[in-house]
Amino acid sequence: MRRAASQPPELPGYDYVKVLGSGGFSDVFLYDQQLPRRKVAVKVLLTEELNAATRAQFVAEANLMAQLSAHPYIVTIYHADVASDARPYFVMEYCSGPSLADRYKRDTFSVEDALRTGVRLSSAIATAHSAGILHRDIKPANVLTNAFGWPALTDFGISSTLEEELPVHTTTAEKIREQATDTGTGSGQSVGMSVPWSPPEMFEDEPQPDVRSDVFSLAATIHTLLAGRTPFEVVGRSNGTLDLIGRIERGVITPIGREDIPRSLVAVLQKGMATRRTDRFSSAVDFARALQRVELELGYTPTSIEVPNLVVTPEARPEGGEDADETRVRSVSTIAVQKPGNTDKPERPVARAAATPVPESPQESTRLRTPVSVEQTVMRPRRAPAEAEVLPAEHAPVTDAAHGTRRLGILIACIVAVLLVAGGVTAAVLLPTLGGDPKQTTGPDPVQGGGGGLDISTIPSPKKGTATPSADGKSVTFVWTNPKPQKDDKYLWAAAETPDNKNLVVEPKAVVTGVVPGSRVCINIVVLRDGQTSPNPLKVCDK
Repeated sequence: MRRAASQPPELPGYDYVKVLGSGGFSDVFLYDQQLPRRKVAVKVLLTEELNAATRAQFVAEANLMAQLSAHPYIVTIYHADVASDARPYFVMEYCSGPSLADRYKRDTFSVEDALRTGVRLSSAIATAHSAGILHRDIKPANVLTNAFGWPALTDFGISSTLEEELPVHTTTAEKIREQATDTGTGSGQSVGMSVPWSPPEMFEDEPQPDVRSDVFSLAATIHTLLAGRTPFEVVGRSNGTLDLIGRIERGVITPIGREDIPRSLVAVLQKGMATRRTDRFSSAVDFARALQRVELELGYTPTSIEVPNLVVTPEARPEGGEDADETRVRSVSTIAVQKPGNTDKPERPVARAAATPVPESPQESTRLRTPVSVEQTVMRPRRAPAEAEVLPAEHAPVTDAAHGTRRLGILIACIVAVLLVAGGVTAAVLLPTLGGDPKQTTGPDPVQGGGGGLDISTIPSPKKGTATPSADGKSVTFVWTNPKPQKDDKYLWAAAETPDNKNLVVEPKAVVTGVVPGSRVCINIVVLRDGQTSPNPLKVCDK
């Protein structure tokens, strides 16, 4: 039974309106601020909780929120003080919309809305992590909706810096089990965490959460929005605290049960909620990028990742190991969307790889319950053909006696490169006449045409492509045919001006978004079959 809210304090410059909510240690009231005129939410600590520990925690929450208030997806704090009745309070942004907990219980989230919400919340969490702050209580009820309809993360009441120990009131699984033994039930309440969205490490005797713990709760929250229930809740069975803890520790995730959710999104959420921390995304930014790739796969406009200036410092990275691809956050800017295949290119690959999707981590193919890896739509990048490395004429060396040696080196390199290209072309022309098998030659780039050094003569090239612009001219839908389709055929396509950004689709259809109305859009398409591609790309333009 919920307790009655306390009496709202009299605050100079504010007029009380109504009660917004009550928690374990505080109440939240709606006030009208007189100057500047606006509605605000005021969080007030309860009188009976006024001891040194709770007062310090309340002050810490205000300070933590103040550090993050500039972020668009974190509730803004305006002011903190002590009321005339000695109760501490702080004034914060009033979010007029419902919390995500209210929304998912009332309505069904679309895949597009859940992805957009996930990327935005990831931005907020990544911003907190960049400031050295763990939230540790991410759940739908702690995400409000502001006047713009955006999610707004709140309730940093049990947050801490990354170096801090857990608050003294955190309840571990062992304490919960003791409560169940004492009371004869398994529904004891955990004060320091919200069990349905908590990672398994929070149930250890001495919990040591890190940024991946917040990633788990974030993935569990998005799963909840899509499923309409918590990830480890089983309909028709007991779902008490101990039941949930047992399933979380074993990694028994209840399927979402919706046909409109792609397997790639299911795989992303499973990776985010992996039992072992080392199997999860290493940061909230990595989780956001995985969600962006699903958005691109489904043809949605990718949601921007809003975090403090991201600076990746290769010189600070270790030579190998799991941290080699770690993202380091230094100091809010927008991260450009990472399109499928747009990852760092190898300096000089020894051989051209076959055009097959590669899992993000070695453990992924055996760990995930679905056969689709998180990175299925991402192709491992490859360098452009050798011709691209020949210096253009405008970059030819100029006469300068002071740099004679350097000019000579560049000139020799150009000559060698030209000879290599010429030799390769000559060999390709002469090979049939010399009795060689042209099917065994290494083909060009998949979207530019060619296979991967294997027999590609039987793979048909796409035919009969059409392009249909949208009514507003901001997107173009391309459709083509496969003359001799086979069951597992897929297609690679890339915009003509960005051939390195390859996209994988399973149907002969592609949607290019973000088009400037009136501009010409062209794409190149090849058939992908058993890791090999058709030899001749189909180029389709809308004009």
